[in-house]
Amino acid sequence: MPHFSGPIRSKLPKVETTIFTVMSQLAAKENAVNLSQGFPDFSCSPDLTELVNKYMKAGFNQYSHMAGFIGLRQIISDKVSKLYGAYYNPETEITVTAGGTQAIYTAIASTIGEGDEVILFTPAYDCFEPAIELNGGKPVFVQLSVPDYSVDWESVKKVINQKTKMIIINTPHNPSGTVLNHDDFEQLEKIVGNTDILVLCDEVYEHIVFDGLMHESITKFPNLAERSFVISSFGKTFHTTGWKVGYCLAPENLMKEFRKAHQFIVFAVNTPIQHAIAEFLQDEHSYMDLSSFYQQKRDLFLSMISPSRFKAIPSKGTYFQLLNFENITDKSDVDFSVELTKTKKIASIPVSVFYHKKVDAHVLRFCFAKSDETLRLAADIINSI
Repeated sequence: MPHFSGPIRSKLPKVETTIFTVMSQLAAKENAVNLSQGFPDFSCSPDLTELVNKYMKAGFNQYSHMAGFIGLRQIISDKVSKLYGAYYNPETEITVTAGGTQAIYTAIASTIGEGDEVILFTPAYDCFEPAIELNGGKPVFVQLSVPDYSVDWESVKKVINQKTKMIIINTPHNPSGTVLNHDDFEQLEKIVGNTDILVLCDEVYEHIVFDGLMHESITKFPNLAERSFVISSFGKTFHTTGWKVGYCLAPENLMKEFRKAHQFIVFAVNTPIQHAIAEFLQDEHSYMDLSSFYQQKRDLFLSMISPSRFKAIPSKGTYFQLLNFENITDKSDVDFSVELTKTKKIASIPVSVFYHKKVDAHVLRFCFAKSDETLRLAADIINSI
């Protein structure tokens, strides 16, 4: 097909194909064990797929309500209230979205305009920066401290000014696997108090925390919740990343703006899946047992690679584990990850790609949301490096 001959002014001139797609394609080409992109290689509950089929056959196949099936919004409200002690009105303060990424984009699109500054912490999940730039905002980067990837709140204070419109936080954190604690939220509360700064809190891994830690949702802090969009994902919770169903919580005045954008970005979300999830959520074990399920996988993975030359700080949440390779090679993390995929047949993600300035701490991210067989294959390879 002939190309358009006129000038095209790219709104994202620096953006190329995501590293997740690149590494997964390379893994497929090289027939490598794929611990790069964050998706399970095992099936979701057969009960959940049967429920989807049930609602399809029952005729729930037309548009859902723009804000989502009210039965699902109600059970989300009940779950948040029980877990975090916060009430969100299902009619006006909860919206079902086409996955967490759409919810993040919509929250930004509905509130960020030309010249607004948005603070985000690096290494950062890759959807934040482009969403800010597409809407005319300016990303302002604060680097997390290595090797524990903690927040230096004094550094945050230094970059806040009259143009600061939003702070984005992510807990449990992708890619580092760290979690914010009660003190972190108290520090954030002090920083944004007496300002008009909004907060976007990505909590899509809320049900995957380890070693007896509790997820500190921003909804537990009323002075923060009143200015926050809170994002979660059923894809992460139910091993159904391909279904792309999540949700956003926000106070009514913020949700009103969110829905204005939401209706024109996606309008509505898959109807039978919403009904199926609403029924499935009635069994609290469907999400309350998730931490122990993934901790078993984390512990298995770490125990099997303990003889290796990689260094690990055990992940505190998510289904990602960082491994430092400074004892193995001085190659860049990008070059080393490609080399491992091609020569050792194991795929990972170089952590430098999550930085604005490509900080290379010689760390790779491995996804352990895999079958035990896959993890054993991966561990054998890692121990041979």
